[in-house]
Amino acid sequence: MTNQIAQDLLLKLLKMGNKSEAGVRQHAPALTAAKLKAYGSLRNWHHKHQCEEVFLAARDAGAISFIRDKLNPEDGLIERIELIDTAVLARFLKQTTHSETMADARELLAPHLSGYDVLEEVIEKWARMSNVRGSGPADASSWIEAITVICQCLQVQDVTLSPVRETSARLLRNSKRIEQLTAQLDVLLQGSIEAAARAPAEVWQELGLFKEEQPVLMAGNVTIVRSRVTAVLDEPYTGLPASAVQSISGPVEVVLTIENLTTFHSEAKRHSNRPTLLIYTAGMPSPAWRAMYQRLLSGVAPGTPVFHWGDVDEGGFRIASVLAKASAAAGHSLRPHAMAPDNVPAEMRKSASKRTLTRMKHFAESAGWPSLGEELFEAGFIVEQEAL
Repeated sequence: MTNQIAQDLLLKLLKMGNKSEAGVRQHAPALTAAKLKAYGSLRNWHHKHQCEEVFLAARDAGAISFIRDKLNPEDGLIERIELIDTAVLARFLKQTTHSETMADARELLAPHLSGYDVLEEVIEKWARMSNVRGSGPADASSWIEAITVICQCLQVQDVTLSPVRETSARLLRNSKRIEQLTAQLDVLLQGSIEAAARAPAEVWQELGLFKEEQPVLMAGNVTIVRSRVTAVLDEPYTGLPASAVQSISGPVEVVLTIENLTTFHSEAKRHSNRPTLLIYTAGMPSPAWRAMYQRLLSGVAPGTPVFHWGDVDEGGFRIASVLAKASAAAGHSLRPHAMAPDNVPAEMRKSASKRTLTRMKHFAESAGWPSLGEELFEAGFIVEQEAL
């Protein structure tokens, strides 16, 4: 018990040393009398002696120095312990220093920095002894696993969704591992540590994975050719498997994709009798959804307006850039709907960091909207579409 008290106190000192070396602590690492209370409050002389034996051993190893009671400098109570060498103390405690853990993490992630530049941000935050979505440098191998999952899913680029646990068992030999890697997958896919965390289902969906497969919601007075039937969409909307949707039959005046569910329901009621095709993306659409979208647009007459309505934030414009590529592949040019700064009331605006604005501008340019990207950068705010 007393040995454990000494060990715990020295572990606190090691943590201070790690913070000092990481540049996040200004004061010299030391345990004052107040911090040594667990040792100082021991009433049994034998227990105190056992505790001091650990401190003496650490001092003899060159890890620490200590100061005793001034009235009894030879055998009095230890009143202060100062750190001499962080690495030596770590070895004494059979621990790894933060700098050593960081070196291992950097070496492990180095081959992937060019493909995932967000890892530079992750490493930078770890270096300051801050976690990223609950993950620290000791978890670097988890990020490698997440990269493996992304690479495998992108290589397949399947037009059908796959059960997340089946895929996890096949790729990682653990049916629940992908679910445990959701935070890392989300950061890597969004390419930012500042982006808001998404629901697990949204993250898996982007990779073409699902836990409970959800239908694609569509609305409007539009006829859709499906695997077994051709029929007008029900009012106010219809939910169909992406793989069952083959094409559009008949005229369509406008195609509008919508990122968020509340907005989709509102617009579905408004457009129920119009030849306007509304499609809910449910966040970042899956590969199967994007394949369906391309099939639908391929049957839409050239020049028909194709719009997207998403959040005026980094995630919203990242989704727009993906949809723009799919619409271009089908011969159409995607346009933004209600995503310009002028569409946002002043009271709904939330200030954004320069990095977030830079990434929004980048994704707007990728979507083919460079002037909008400039406007967003100058405006300096974000907003979710439900607020509009």
